[in-house]
Amino acid sequence: MTRAVHHDCDVLIVGSGAGGATTAAVLAEAGHDVLIVEEGSWVEQGSTVPFSLDQMDKQYRSGGVTVALGLPSIAYTEGRCAGGGTEVNSGLYWRPPEATLELWRTKYQIRDFASSDLLDICAEVESELSVQKVPGEHTDASDILRRGADRLGWRNDEIPRWMTYPEGAGATEGQRQSMTRTYLPRAFASGARILCDHRLDKITRSGRRATGAELTHTVDGESSAVTVAFRDVIVCGGAIQTPAILQRTGLRHRVGRTLAVHPTVKLAARFDDPVNTPEDVSVFQVKQFAPNISFGGSASHPGLVALALTDNWRDFGSAVTAWPELAIYYAAITSEGRGLVQAIPGVRDPLVTYRLTKRDRDLLGQGLARLAMVMLEAGAEEVYPSFKQAPIVRDRADLATMTSMFAASKASVMTVHLCSTAPMGDDERRCATDSHGLVHGTDNVFVNDAALLPEAPGVNPQASVMAIAIRNARRYCDERAG
Repeated sequence: MTRAVHHDCDVLIVGSGAGGATTAAVLAEAGHDVLIVEEGSWVEQGSTVPFSLDQMDKQYRSGGVTVALGLPSIAYTEGRCAGGGTEVNSGLYWRPPEATLELWRTKYQIRDFASSDLLDICAEVESELSVQKVPGEHTDASDILRRGADRLGWRNDEIPRWMTYPEGAGATEGQRQSMTRTYLPRAFASGARILCDHRLDKITRSGRRATGAELTHTVDGESSAVTVAFRDVIVCGGAIQTPAILQRTGLRHRVGRTLAVHPTVKLAARFDDPVNTPEDVSVFQVKQFAPNISFGGSASHPGLVALALTDNWRDFGSAVTAWPELAIYYAAITSEGRGLVQAIPGVRDPLVTYRLTKRDRDLLGQGLARLAMVMLEAGAEEVYPSFKQAPIVRDRADLATMTSMFAASKASVMTVHLCSTAPMGDDERRCATDSHGLVHGTDNVFVNDAALLPEAPGVNPQASVMAIAIRNARRYCDERAG
């Protein structure tokens, strides 16, 4: 490595996703000298095809394939780029349920956590991100979920997204209002700086205070050392990387012990006519059985269709050539199980494990069966469930056979919603940070991302992450004023 480059700042923010970007904007606009460190690259929107293998390579950690070990193991994805997961996810937006916020407030002793205040912040976020429903025609893949649920009499609705649409545009012509289009430019306009392609290796400490950071900057395979001195550090690396960073810093109290996710199982459904929209996902979700089970549409790029068929390739593989007629859907559950995130000395990424309860495994089976029923009601000719030795489902009799053959241990279980690895609250028996993200036992180390959510919220969590991050950032500014 070459001689170290050095930076100074008031506040070092680690990560630039939904938590880091919003935090940076609030702090920079309040006059703090903010430096953002981002391990991934800055990738301009439109330079990669959405949900493609190229995007996975450039904007996801480990090419989009990481696994929480368990029975079954759960595959998960992490954004690794400027803007984090907001650059690569579907952009579907759910406010946190008010009942969930109230439960967290009392159960975890979170001060100054009025649900009305958080929902007011949600309204600000919705304006900033142009959260709205599709102004024109929906895609065929979206309409399938709506049609099947309606025929069963099951509650469903269109979920808004953070998108802007040109006048007269349809569902696939929206422009994602991610962090690189919204909160990061706001932060830069007020003087914040960002270091992309910089991995945080270590936070140095002296007693209760963090004193600096050691980074590695990598470009075209060449690495150099970077150091940063700061007054305060706010870790926003996501629910997997944040606890690993804290553990490597020697902060372990309630850190990484309560990973919560929304486990999902999937199927591919084949119809008579082309329905596949590779660059988009369904904007309808079925909430008849929420919060325990929810149904939605998944990315259906041809490569992902092939992946969805691999659990029984002998019987399903021939369908891959008809991929324009196939779309992928998921059933997600709110899990009782929990996982662990453990930083391992000398290993780049942490070890992640997750344990599903019997109730979780049963719900996954129920969810897959009900999702297949939605597909049949919507007119699917064939349904291909994603578990080993699964049968092709063409009618209700096949559905009964599928249900009897299902076992969670045979399923391809995955998730894109990860949280709760440094839960917030004044109850130190349960929580890693105080009510505003200050890590217990420290004076200047904060967390402000999905790791803070005490439990999985039962809906897409990024609205919850952004609202809580803005709340905490404003509290920080009030305490550091003057």
